[in-house]
Amino acid sequence: MSTARLVTVREPAAPEGVVIVLHGGASRRGQMKVSPAQLSVLRMIPVARRIARSGRGRLAVYRLLNSYRGWDTRHTPVHDAAWAVEQVAERHGADVPVCMVGHSLGGRASILASSLPQVRGVVALAAFVYPSDADGRGIRGRQILFVHGLLDRIAPAQRARQLAERLAVANRVGFVAVARGKHAMLAQHRTFERTAVDFVGMLLLDAAPSTVVGVAMDGGRVVQVD
Repeated sequence: MSTARLVTVREPAAPEGVVIVLHGGASRRGQMKVSPAQLSVLRMIPVARRIARSGRGRLAVYRLLNSYRGWDTRHTPVHDAAWAVEQVAERHGADVPVCMVGHSLGGRASILASSLPQVRGVVALAAFVYPSDADGRGIRGRQILFVHGLLDRIAPAQRARQLAERLAVANRVGFVAVARGKHAMLAQHRTFERTAVDFVGMLLLDAAPSTVVGVAMDGGRVVQVD
């Protein structure tokens, strides 16, 4: 049974779309519970708030707090992501499209959970992934945007690129490479946030994407930004 929690950032009565924001965070000994005060959780609060503001009351936005820190193999963040999708379907209806925005292991969980029928797309920020994550998952017809720092030493950009290429066989996939970006997204946080916001608007609100997102999603191109 999931002990994950959904934190409401914005909850209009009849949203046109739902955004679930997922945190990362390394494992700790045993099944350590997620703390709302841990840095990996706090890091995603500005991202969630910016998406909520950009939605102008048209999007419901939630932050997911996982059951446990890291990637516990007995109950992975994918289970929590699936639980979160069920929760928002109960609140807003199963026909309301969902976009997941995840950092690090949250990016990986978002991608692996994107085969759920309500999920229309994913923004994977500095995602800690493996190329094999595309294998046998039934992920088809989704829109997936990777935003990854080239100076990321924790989650190598090359692994994300390899996964993006494999997912692109059956999905619309883009890749934005942040030249000076690192895993924590601190120095270039505005670039990561802005790109996520642009993608969400394009996906759920039919907004015109920025040039960066538009080019990245056009034919699976890699776009490099500062």
